[in-house]
Amino acid sequence: MANHKDPVAVIGLGRFGTALALELAGGGTEVLAIDHRPDVVQRLSGQLGQVVIADSTDPDALSEIGIADFARVVVAIGNDLEASILTTALLTELGIGDIWAKAVSRQQASILERIGAHHVVFPEQDMGERIAHLVAGRLLDWVELDPQWVFAKTKPPRELVGIPLGESGLRKKHHVTVVSVKPENGTSFTHADYETVLTYGSVIVIAGRPQDVERFVDVR
Repeated sequence: MANHKDPVAVIGLGRFGTALALELAGGGTEVLAIDHRPDVVQRLSGQLGQVVIADSTDPDALSEIGIADFARVVVAIGNDLEASILTTALLTELGIGDIWAKAVSRQQASILERIGAHHVVFPEQDMGERIAHLVAGRLLDWVELDPQWVFAKTKPPRELVGIPLGESGLRKKHHVTVVSVKPENGTSFTHADYETVLTYGSVIVIAGRPQDVERFVDVR
């Protein structure tokens, strides 16, 4: 199993792959970034320590760059279905223990999972869904842990203001939980508990099922 300190190889340096590689490197993770386009590799050579030109659908090319030595590899190829599938299949054959793959459709995701991807992500879809929640309602942020559990940042409704959370009946009435709060004029979030009293200027983080959270943020 991959350790969180292990180096990561990122294959495909489009917008998603580039942002991912830069973020990992910025956080102290050793990154090998790979793309078949010389101009892309040249552009990123000054920003990432290891950037190489390679065709990830060629097993010899993967062998030459030592991809088998990596416990974690991200296939950040989305729009080229054939390259995405071939690359993921080759990584599976090499016994990579933790393969992450980008998909742009459910059909592609299904194929990637069947040929060995351990994790499939939908960056554009996930971001679109998140932004939709922010645009459509009173949410300040929305994070989905899985399809049935989310965290959301919002302002408290009138019924929660001025009384301890333990006396609000929040979980029984709305099926959500306030897990964190940033007080009015506060600089950071802190744990919420039964004694926490909210004001109109507070910002809260709530947890619950998506449908319950959406209903709750519509409460005035």
